Order: sequence, then C-alpha cells, then structure tokens
Amino acid sequence: MSSNQLTQLQNAILAGNIPQIVMYAIGYALEMRASDIHVEPEGKTIRIRFRVDGVLRHIIEYPINIHPAVTSRIKIISNLKIDEQRIPQDGRTQVVTDDKKEIDIRISSLPTINGEKITMRLQDKNKSIPDLPDLGLSGTALKKIEDLIEKPNGIILVTGPTGSGKTNTLYSALHRLNDEQDNILTFEDPVEYQMDGLNQSQVKPEIGYTFAFGLRTALRQDPDIIMVGEIRDQETIEIAVRAALTGHLVLSTIHTNSAVGTLVRITDMGIKPFLITSSINGILAQRLARRLCEKCREEAAPDPSTAQEIKETLSEVPDGPDFDRKLLDNLKVYRSKGCPECENLGFRGRVGIFEIMIMSRGIAELVLKNSPDDVLMDQSRKEGMLTLKQDGYIKALKGLTTIEEVFRATR
Repeated sequence: MSSNQLTQLQNAILAGNIPQIVMYAIGYALEMRASDIHVEPEGKTIRIRFRVDGVLRHIIEYPINIHPAVTSRIKIISNLKIDEQRIPQDGRTQVVTDDKKEIDIRISSLPTINGEKITMRLQDKNKSIPDLPDLGLSGTALKKIEDLIEKPNGIILVTGPTGSGKTNTLYSALHRLNDEQDNILTFEDPVEYQMDGLNQSQVKPEIGYTFAFGLRTALRQDPDIIMVGEIRDQETIEIAVRAALTGHLVLSTIHTNSAVGTLVRITDMGIKPFLITSSINGILAQRLARRLCEKCREEAAPDPSTAQEIKETLSEVPDGPDFDRKLLDNLKVYRSKGCPECENLGFRGRVGIFEIMIMSRGIAELVLKNSPDDVLMDQSRKEGMLTLKQDGYIKALKGLTTIEEVFRATR
C-alpha cells in the first residue's frame, strides 16, 4: 500500500498537480507512520523527508520551479499569508483520511536562502492513549510511577529533550488518573490528545495566557489534579510548588538532561531547597529508542569492546525483576536485517528508556545540603535507580532495541 502511495506522489509531481502533491505527501507520511514532513529547498531541487520513529528519511524530490505553488497550497489550507515570505509563520489544519481518521496538522514555514522551508507535524486525533507498560515501563520503574501517581499531592516531573515522548507519558498517567470523582485540569501548547473527562485548555502566550497564568487560574477552579505542558520559568515552578503544598497533584515536563539535573535546574530557578524536598515527589527522565522489528530481528554476538562496556555498565544492577544477571553470562545482542513488515528498516515503533528518581529521605537530605549532582546521582543509584544507559542496555539484551540505538538515544 505504501508503494502505491509513493507512486501516486511521483505521478502528481510529474503532472505538476499541486493539490495532489500536497495531499499524497500527507497520505504517504501517514502510511509510513511519520510524525513530521519536511519540505526543504536546496540549490536545484526541493527535498521531502519524513521523520519515522524519530529518524529523518529521504522520500522524494521535486523541481524547484513548482515550489512557490506548493508552499502557497500548504499556506492556503492552514490559513497562513501566502504573500508573506520574509518571516516565519505558524498555522494548523485538519484533514480526514480515506479511512475516516481525523489528522491534526501543525504547519511551520521558515524563510531560508534557497526559499521557504515547510515543516508539518502530524497528529492522529483518533489515536488511543498507550498504557504505561506500552511505553516501555516495567518492573521496579513501573511500580515507582504507579506509586507516584497515587499520591494525593506533590509534583511529578518528566524530563528529556524535544521529541522524547514526555507528553505521551503524561497522558498515559492521566489516563490512569481519569476518574469522575476528580477534577483534572490541563494547560497545554498545543492540546495534542483530546480525552473525555479532562478539562483541557490551550495556552496562548501571544495574548498573555501563559502556563503560569493558567496554573494560577487553576487554583481558583477547585482542581484535584493539574497537568502543565511545560515548566519554562521561575513563575511557573513557584506556582506549581504552591499548588503541590496546598494539596494538589501536579504533573509537568521540564527540559533537562537527567533526573538529577532537574533538581539543579530548579535550584537555579530560585526555588529554595526546603521547598523542593517538600513538593517534588519524583522525577522521570526519558529517551526514545527505535524498537526492533519482531519479524526480522536476529541474535548477534557483540564485539569485545561493546561486551566489556555492557558488563561494566550493568555490574551494579542486582538480579531481580528488572534484570536477569544470567544474560551477562552468555552475552547476546540483537540486530535486524529488514523485511517488508518494517519497510526494510529493521525497526518498527519506539520504546522508552527511563530513569526514575524518587525524593527519598536520603535524596532530600543531600538537596538540603546543596550537594552537587554527582553526589545525588550516587545516592540515587544506591537506592536502586537505573540510569538511562542501564535501562537501555537491559532493553537491548532483551531484544527490544539495539545497542547502537541506546548509544544514539543516551549519548
């Protein structure tokens, strides 16, 4: 079916049919399970690339002389100004596929030296919310998250770079918390999934409706649970702390490199250590690695240096629900050669790699002493926290992903 979509796109380019070029590109991207479409002007041609499972993939090129018509068509369907090419623009539109799926598309234009670059983010509005185990959480990590979201108050933070699945994790938690006895408010930019039972609000920074403003308003709405799309500034974290200390459960994301690094970032934002230890329940750092195709994956022996790296990294991990140490005795990793099921990529979908730090008494005492992050990391590992790399290696040994993907995701 995908090859048919590609053929239709090729024929539309040859015929110069601009509306069909745009619609077939979107249709093919959906068929490929792409999250983004990049339309990129180069010196002599225009390149179209799709981001599939977090990695950009070259799809096709078309002549540069029809690019103005293609960008105008995309701007028309997303209510952007077609005569404005000097500054970036943002818009959105919705399309309904042949199989009745509603797709929300966020569109961003950017002037470059070769012409306008267009990026389209695709969001399937009918997509079901994955449960926490479907994200890659299992064993002790899953139990920690389940315990955190059952607490009546406090802050749970999810951290990681853009595109690491933070929003999916928050929605999975909210899906479990969604109960008619609770008033759940969310403040998002944008609202990515519409979920019955939640009061979801789209912030609009351009008119002063920021995360901080929404969070302050939420406290007058008799909430039980509040989800804030992202903590970006001191004002937002201060209000979140106040909400947590007055009996509310607050879930949010923040951009840092690790769970421990989040504590340092919040301290830098001006929050006093005693407020951090009183309000934050736990921090989950995550990355996404491509999931091996189950149809064509095969065992492989790691090279000596990789085997040594794996053994050293997992040397401290005890035998238990998270890790069977027998896997180290006869070390096997997995690779995939590609098959029609996975479009010959060797991968299909993605799996989360996690580290979860709980605000224990030991961690709290170190925070109150303003201890450096390496001391906090040592304490967290003593208390049983798997690091991102350890969790990734364990998933690689279980055949969920490859060692190379773990390197890429956690570097």
